[in-house]
Amino acid sequence: MTSLRLLHTSDLHLGKRFGQFDEETRAALQQARQGILPRLAQTAAEQGAEHVLIAGDLFDTETPSARVIRQALAAMAAAEPVQWWIIPGNHDSGAAEPLWAEMARHAPDNVHLLMQPDPVEMAPGATLLPAPCQHRFAGQDRTIWMESAETPEGHLRIGLAHGAVLDFDRDQNGAETIATTRASSARLDYLALGDWHGDFTLNAHSRYPGTPERDRFKHPGRGSCLLVDLPGPGQPPQLRQIEIGQYHWQELALDLAPGQDITALIRAALPADPPDWPDCLIRLRARGWVTADQHMQLRRFVAEQAPAFCHLSLDEEALRIEHRAEDLDQIATAGALRVAAETLMAESRNSTLAQDDRDVAAAALNRLYAAVQEGAE
Repeated sequence: MTSLRLLHTSDLHLGKRFGQFDEETRAALQQARQGILPRLAQTAAEQGAEHVLIAGDLFDTETPSARVIRQALAAMAAAEPVQWWIIPGNHDSGAAEPLWAEMARHAPDNVHLLMQPDPVEMAPGATLLPAPCQHRFAGQDRTIWMESAETPEGHLRIGLAHGAVLDFDRDQNGAETIATTRASSARLDYLALGDWHGDFTLNAHSRYPGTPERDRFKHPGRGSCLLVDLPGPGQPPQLRQIEIGQYHWQELALDLAPGQDITALIRAALPADPPDWPDCLIRLRARGWVTADQHMQLRRFVAEQAPAFCHLSLDEEALRIEHRAEDLDQIATAGALRVAAETLMAESRNSTLAQDDRDVAAAALNRLYAAVQEGAE
């Protein structure tokens, strides 16, 4: 009976720019992303896996730089005898002819570019059925052909595809959605999927590994890959998630109310071990009500702590500021500033106004209060 051990990964998105972050954070995340392939190679060696399946989106765009391409190939070449099996995804589709021509021109013998939906014997007794994204928008399920694909009797049948099986993206064309029953209808021992950036189990024979280096707060934690053991044709695969990501993404809720010790609450919410902070990206979601003084404390404390992390930000969308009469005295006791502050407070509390207008008035009052306090310091 044929058995096989392999690593399954996808959505490496090499060359991703991370434009939503500051320059230092972008550089750190880009460097970690370039280190994914050596980490995968090391994991494969440690786990005794001779094959790595990359289920699409090796690159973030169809036009990665020559440096990104050549360094990726060098990292895979250095991992010999590990064999790398790669299909194009929607971000780096097969329509990007210059990209894949450059890959083919410099690819070492242990890198296999699967550009057509044709069966490939990847190992003795194991046939790989790839479904490459030949165009960014296919308009149909690329895995349909696997049902009629013939493979030698007694061979493991392994599918490799990139695309959604559920409505992960509301704008997605439903015709391209991969059938949730594809593993059974195509008699696959394992269907290695890519596209979803978080780990997702469809069924016993179909899995998304998630990106090996997380790239957004939507998918918290560290990136991982899947160690897949295929005991034999017709037997369920044995899967183990292996954490390999450098950076830990976390979104933390901060429930606030007047009278609380703001700094103590934040300290309790943050990771307990400061030496781990440089590898953490954290978004604090503040919600509830605070006084103007508490709001200032909140912002100051986050600004003071942010340099200790790879990234630390504050989301105040669900936070409301409770302004009191004494807050206006700290802005001004008379004159134009006092008049402006009173007008903004009145508008922020005026129930006859639209909520958006009230929010604008409250935000303006917050800025005025903060500006006066910072000027006084």
